[in-house]
Amino acid sequence: MNIRCKAFHELTVHELYDLLQLRSEVFVIEQNCIYQDMDGIDQKCHHLLVYKEDSLEAYARLIPNGLTFKENSIGRIITRNHGRGFGSILMKETLKKMRMLFDNCPIRIGAQTYAIEFYKKFGFIPEGEVYEEDGIEHIEMVIYSIPKSYEY
Repeated sequence: MNIRCKAFHELTVHELYDLLQLRSEVFVIEQNCIYQDMDGIDQKCHHLLVYKEDSLEAYARLIPNGLTFKENSIGRIITRNHGRGFGSILMKETLKKMRMLFDNCPIRIGAQTYAIEFYKKFGFIPEGEVYEEDGIEHIEMVIYSIPKSYEY
């Protein structure tokens, strides 16, 4: 397992290709969702990549406050193959990096509703009403304080 977290300008061409390919594979093809993935936010974010050998298995975008929500955020949270533990690895590493980059500030996400229970395992709580985004039901979830167990 190889876990990398990089600012946009630090990504290699191959890493950028891998993350865009995975985002397209999961969000556009698997979830049949037509949307503008390259939204101008990537350049202002850190990107957490989980590789197994040469294959990118999981990815998350670590977003500073003010870009998608007033709080810091995590977006494009995806795994290539479900049920192999990469989602949990991804979230644990992402929360560690968020704590390191942004201290212990709240984190808000726009979660697909089918994943509510998954995010609850990491301390996120649902807030507000369910809404539709790109034809998929979402709900905002927030974690107000990242547990100390997520420190490097």
